[in-house]
Amino acid sequence: MAKPSPLSKRKILEFIKESPTPVGKREIARAFNIRGGARIALKAILKELQNEGHLDKERRRVRPSGDLPPVIVVEIIGTDSDGEVLCRPTRWQEDDPLPAIYLNSARTGISAPGPRDHLLVRVKKTASNVYEANTIRLLGKGTSIVVGVYERRGTHGTIRPTTRSKKRDVRIALEDSKSAHDGEVVTIEYLNGGHSTTRKARVVERIGPISDPKTYSLIAIHSREIPVAFDGEAMAQAESSGPMTLGKRTDLRDLPLVTIDGADARDFDDAVWAAPDEENSGGWRLVVAIADVASYVLPGDPLDKSAARRGTSVYFPDRVVPMLPEALSNGWCSLVPKEDRPCIAADIRIDAQGNIQSHRFLRGLMRSAARLTYEQVQAARDDRPDERTEPLLKSVIRPLYGAYEALLRGRDKRGTLDLNLAELQISLGENGQVATIRPTARLDSHRLIEEFMITANVAAAESLENKGAPVMYRIHEPPSPEKLEGLRQSLASLGYKLQSGSGIRPMHLGGILAQANDKGHEELVSNLILRSQSKAIYSPENAGHFGLALQRYCHFTSPIRRYPDILVHRALIAAHKLGAGSLTENEADRFVELGEKTSIYERRAEAAEREAKDRYITAFLSDRIGAQFGGRITGVTRFGLFVTLDKIGADGLVPIRTLPNDYYDHNETEHRLTGRDSGLTYTLGKTVLIKLQEANINTGGLVFELIEGGAQLQSDKRPVRKGKQRSRRKGRRRRQ
Repeated sequence: MAKPSPLSKRKILEFIKESPTPVGKREIARAFNIRGGARIALKAILKELQNEGHLDKERRRVRPSGDLPPVIVVEIIGTDSDGEVLCRPTRWQEDDPLPAIYLNSARTGISAPGPRDHLLVRVKKTASNVYEANTIRLLGKGTSIVVGVYERRGTHGTIRPTTRSKKRDVRIALEDSKSAHDGEVVTIEYLNGGHSTTRKARVVERIGPISDPKTYSLIAIHSREIPVAFDGEAMAQAESSGPMTLGKRTDLRDLPLVTIDGADARDFDDAVWAAPDEENSGGWRLVVAIADVASYVLPGDPLDKSAARRGTSVYFPDRVVPMLPEALSNGWCSLVPKEDRPCIAADIRIDAQGNIQSHRFLRGLMRSAARLTYEQVQAARDDRPDERTEPLLKSVIRPLYGAYEALLRGRDKRGTLDLNLAELQISLGENGQVATIRPTARLDSHRLIEEFMITANVAAAESLENKGAPVMYRIHEPPSPEKLEGLRQSLASLGYKLQSGSGIRPMHLGGILAQANDKGHEELVSNLILRSQSKAIYSPENAGHFGLALQRYCHFTSPIRRYPDILVHRALIAAHKLGAGSLTENEADRFVELGEKTSIYERRAEAAEREAKDRYITAFLSDRIGAQFGGRITGVTRFGLFVTLDKIGADGLVPIRTLPNDYYDHNETEHRLTGRDSGLTYTLGKTVLIKLQEANINTGGLVFELIEGGAQLQSDKRPVRKGKQRSRRKGRRRRQ
């Protein structure tokens, strides 16, 4: 075969095509007499040929005309009508027919992708212009949709992203702005590919003014791409639903089951009842009845597909994005008092030490005796009953606490991980503005319901295992050795000693928390321990639940707002032959995929809720620029200190530029900043007085300036050791 000499993409492609055997870069370089720096040009040409789909990367072969190369980068574009994940190549000529690429749901060790995620995949042709893709690795989250605040600047518009990680403003032509106004939140879509600094964008949707508090949740909803609207079929199915009759169900209507929820709750999916167990001295009979969502949402129907795409309900200070339409979530699937509702009930016997002795699951028809709040139940327990709880005190409320106290003994014996993490409650006024922000009160009535739900969840997992049925477990694996070592060193810097080795159990961490409580460090240490933990996920492969110190655990108690609970209900219906709505074989085969997806959707919801809360808190403090606050250092980084405010509980950054003039060394493992000249050392847990410098509603970020406190003098100025880094202000002093 003749050796061509001029270097060109066309001739290199012809040379590869004519070669009787696979050729690599070395053979091509030899054939074209390419040496030195010209090899870089050859590499670029081969990469370009591969990206254009002409070459098989592995064998340097010209692919058959019209076929995809075996390894490509794809973007997730959604699902088909059967819920199968569809992809498209990230590089594609718009005039060519788009191939159908289906992502294989088999376990790969990689988290399930979401819309617009980019994946490196290996594809296999299964039919004409149809491919199956197997994930090699996740390349990154898609960024084709951006949420930002619009500003007009003369002959063009500018979008300032609301996401903190996106620092660069986006320039946009006026004709692509959709007549957006200054200060209006919009979503934009990038066009024609290219880099974010050069590619063209257009406004897709106008959300509302950034000054309107109602916009804060909408920003989170749009930026996280949370489905809101239900399609017509799902809505029609929900609206046509109605009451269930007794039929073959167990009649539980004479049992005084009660719901106990927050004062602002609108859906009630669990009801409880307890009584002394006459056959078990000191023991209790506990019934946990859960709304029978599986009677209304059947496998593969429009409501089911809609719920699977959402995965969970999402809760914001001003609204809820429900997993199920309101006709079900607040209607036929809500255990409202004095009305018949279908349920699946766990009838559980526990001994005096809170150990489960036996359990059975039944499909029933119940009638809630009362809708109670946590505060009402706690007040009744504390001998301050009101008109609603007075008649229930002796027969219902006191037995509930009796069963709870037995379960507490079991919990203490297991040694579970109880983190003291205060949740902030944001109350809105009539105008939608934040009225108050305060830590949520933690009552025994909250813990009572939690313990009952945990017990029912354990019973559900055990029941399914005993029947040999599929289980969608809620697993929480122990911390990795690396995270444990980081936690050990962080605790050591605060004066706490965590035993070495990999055999750490929740009770060991509980011992540290008990010490921290005595020193006033409980919340700080709780956060350190939380950061060391693995993420809890859904999976059909049981790995136990580290935090709860349980060998088996699943989610059974909230099918109105969590899709995995619906799957557990269906599995129980199938295992116990309880009628219609049982788990299908196809669903059981897809448990790995469904577990991965619902875990992703759960994290998406958590991120959206956190983002909206941050923006509400920032708006609440925006008119207090220059005000001083007390706080405590809860994070130390190369670029500054993170501080949590007293009383309010909000978090913000103290940039390193606001610290006293010095060169600062950062010790990552000990969470420490140390001034080289002064010896001033900033560590976790120290109290500070800070001044609010900036409250950026666009991003929900707070920036403070240190006034006093937080530092102690380190007398021995030791040289920087391994694990320590210079701060970003290395070699520079703060301007006065």
